[in-house]
Amino acid sequence: DTWHKIRHQRITARTESNIKAKTMSQQTDTSQCGGIVVEFESDDITDSRTTKAKNIPGSALIYLKGPKFLIYVSGALSMWGDRMWHFAISVFLIELYGHNLLLTAVFGLVLAGSVLLLGALIGDWVDRNPRNKVAHASLFIQNTSVTVCSIVLMLVFSYKERIEQIWDGWFTVVCYTVVIILADVANLASTALTIAIQRDWILVITGYNRGHLAGMNATMRRIDQVTNILAPLVVGQVMTLASNVVGCGFILAWNLFSLIVEFFFLSRVYRIVPALSVKPPTVEGDQVFLESTERRGLQEEGNDEPPEPLAASNCKSNMHQKEITNLPLCFQSFRRLLSTCKDGWRAYYRQPVFLAGMSLAFLYTTVLGFDCITTGYAYTQGISGSLLSLLMGVSAITGLMGTVLFTRLRKLVGLINTGIISSCLHLGCLLLCVCSVFAPGSPMDLSLLMPYFSSYSSAEPGGMASKKQKHTYPMTGGSNQPLLPDRSSIHWTNNTVLFDNVPSGTIPDSYISIILLFLGVITARIGLWCFDLTVTQLLQETICESERGVVNGVQSSMNYLMDLLHFIMVISAPHPQHFGILVIISVIFISTGHSMFFLYAHRAKRKHRLET
Repeated sequence: DTWHKIRHQRITARTESNIKAKTMSQQTDTSQCGGIVVEFESDDITDSRTTKAKNIPGSALIYLKGPKFLIYVSGALSMWGDRMWHFAISVFLIELYGHNLLLTAVFGLVLAGSVLLLGALIGDWVDRNPRNKVAHASLFIQNTSVTVCSIVLMLVFSYKERIEQIWDGWFTVVCYTVVIILADVANLASTALTIAIQRDWILVITGYNRGHLAGMNATMRRIDQVTNILAPLVVGQVMTLASNVVGCGFILAWNLFSLIVEFFFLSRVYRIVPALSVKPPTVEGDQVFLESTERRGLQEEGNDEPPEPLAASNCKSNMHQKEITNLPLCFQSFRRLLSTCKDGWRAYYRQPVFLAGMSLAFLYTTVLGFDCITTGYAYTQGISGSLLSLLMGVSAITGLMGTVLFTRLRKLVGLINTGIISSCLHLGCLLLCVCSVFAPGSPMDLSLLMPYFSSYSSAEPGGMASKKQKHTYPMTGGSNQPLLPDRSSIHWTNNTVLFDNVPSGTIPDSYISIILLFLGVITARIGLWCFDLTVTQLLQETICESERGVVNGVQSSMNYLMDLLHFIMVISAPHPQHFGILVIISVIFISTGHSMFFLYAHRAKRKHRLET
């Protein structure tokens, strides 16, 4: 009996060890990146665990105290504040400068230029510092800048007449400069916080589980879509019913409240998830490790030439370091900054998902979105402000549908195939916008872009009239209004431009063109946000942890660069008769971006087939 018991215990122990080893092999999908070993857990096991946890009493309370919920609340507060501030600052600058959009244009140019130049530096700073310090510093700088800027705006609105009399009006220029600089600093800090939380923390919190990562990305995007509609509406109502000073005070109070809550929640998440306190070695450490590995590999292969000694290999770098130290301190710092930017762009270029990131950036060069350009064009075609607000709400719903579609498609066909399907869906819907250019009711006039043909025809008999009138616009067909009319007839509500004093000649002959345009824009957002989430997760899964911040910083710079191009397009062709050309150019850029993703998908699948 004793022998049978011992034998039974041995068999049981052996069976349990086999089951445990099998489970561990199913759970872990180990990949090495920059010397850091990362474990991926299978979706089925995690989903079953989540289902069991939901059946346990009190699991709701556990979820509310968990890191995911805290990140969602912190992200919602941050996004709400950002959306309110971006909407309000544009309105404040227009109010301060009277009937002119100059300050708003300068503000947009400063924002885009600063992120374009400093994106790599911001990402490098995120990589080199502990996660909690990065998040807390970014949060503090962002909210403090907005708070101080709100105080300055309140003083300017309250004592505007007195301020204009100081220094012959130059003190007003100083106030404008301070406002724009503080708003730009807040935007840079917001960029750093977004890179840190949405591109780094989320991966660690989900344990690098692809299913949970997709769910968190989709949830954060849904929160962003909802706040994009509701936040400007709330602050717009406060500014309309009260005053600009009250609006500044409302934003100030919100930022102070948000700063405290977000600081507490992020600190708690950092304590709950111990993995957040572990950061990989720097990029220089990775490069030294790779160089030593290559040297060892060459030595093992029996290379005839002896390997270069370590002291000799470092001789040139030491001399280069001495040259740098001989320079003045300011030049040393400037040279290091340039070197960091150059290394960041190189790191971005050598990423295997470089084409996927570029494809996402190309989607920013478009007028096919609900910004002031599209809403201004819609007004010239006889669309009322209330209808535009309704269309924006519908577009938010289709954006939410895109996030749901992403999670479903990723489980069914995989991440890369999800990107291919969403690209085809996006391009297919945008074909409706191309059709709207040639549909009845479209104000497009190609003769405005062909002055040489016009001047040639003016040389013929009866052509003098066309020569004189080639830059005039008829007062019919809804094409007599510029895309951004004078501020005196504008009310700003929920990011929509509403106009009083609507001329009777703005009603088009047909609404088919504008219907096709907005039908394409609204439906295309399903594929757009699904594609955006696909590329975002590809960047999260593929980029090494030691380069995650700098590569995402360069990605932000590329997005702002392509966004600048679309404003240059509008400046070059500002009238409604040109909008059809802008639509076609936008579709060309978007098609180029999706073509880059198709090329990336082809290479990735071919590489997978060769490896298997």
